[in-house]
Amino acid sequence: MTTDFYKYHALGNDYIVIDPNIVNFNLSEKAIQLICDRNFGIGSDGILYGPIFTGDKIELRIFNPDGNEAEKSGNGIRIFSRYLVDAGYIKTKTFQLTTLGGEVAVEVLNPEATLFKVDMGTVTFESELIPVTGSPRQTVAIDLPVNDLTLKATCLSIGNPHCVIPGSEVSQELAVSLGAKIENHPLFPKRINVQFLQVLDRQNIQIEIWERGAGYTLASGSSSCAAASAAYKLGLVDDRVKVHMPGGEIDIEIVGDRVFMTGGVSAVAQGEFAKDFLSCLNLLID
Repeated sequence: MTTDFYKYHALGNDYIVIDPNIVNFNLSEKAIQLICDRNFGIGSDGILYGPIFTGDKIELRIFNPDGNEAEKSGNGIRIFSRYLVDAGYIKTKTFQLTTLGGEVAVEVLNPEATLFKVDMGTVTFESELIPVTGSPRQTVAIDLPVNDLTLKATCLSIGNPHCVIPGSEVSQELAVSLGAKIENHPLFPKRINVQFLQVLDRQNIQIEIWERGAGYTLASGSSSCAAASAAYKLGLVDDRVKVHMPGGEIDIEIVGDRVFMTGGVSAVAQGEFAKDFLSCLNLLID
C-alpha cells in the first residue's frame, strides 16, 4: 500500500505528517483545509510537511487547519521528530530541526521514541518582536480590553506569538468565549495564540488553549512553554513547571531566557488517500 500520510497525536493534539520525499505535490491553502477537516477529510489540528533537506539542515513546515503557515509548534516538533525516527531518517539521540520560528534541538529520551525533550529556544517579552502594536515596551501584565472586560495579559514570543491571561480559574467555556476575540484583537497584527492560566502551586499550572488558526485545542507544546514562561516572569512559579491541560501534561524547564519542553508522542495511523478524496484534493492543489 502506498503511504500518503502518517498521523500522530501529542496529548490529543493531532497532526498529519506529509513527507514530500514520498508524496509529490505542493499543498495549497484549500487542500490543507480539506485534509484537516474532520468531516470531509482525514481530520487534524494541522499538517507537518517535511523533511525538507537543505544542505545538512532538516526543515519542517507547519500548517494550521485554516491553511496558514505557523512558525513553530512544540507538539508538532515532537510528533515530527517521532516520524523522523520511525521513517529511519534519524538514528541518533540528538538532532536539530529548522522551523520558521528558528532552530530547535531535539533529544530522544527512550528507545521506543515516544518521549522527547526539545530546546524550544529563547523567549522575548519585547512588543516589537512578538508583535504587539504601540510603542516599544515589555508586554508584561498589560491591559487588554475585550468587550466590556479589561484583562491583564502577558505577551511573548518563543518563535511564535502568545498572549497569556492569568486568572483564578480556567475552563473550556472561557477559552471558547474569549479566544477568537483575543486572537484577532487589533493589538496583535499577526494574530496570536491565547492561553488562560491558573497557577496551582509553584510547580504546577493549569491552562486552557485557543490556538491561532486552529481554535480550541486540548494541548499545545509552545503554549505550555509560553504559559510557564509568563508565570515565571510574573514570579508565580519556579523554573521547573508541570503544565496540566485537558489532553495531558508537559514538563517545562526554564534556564535563563531558554525554555525546554519534555513530552510524549503516540502514533495513530498511516494510510493512502482514496481515489475519491485524491480527485477532490488534486483540484485544490496549486
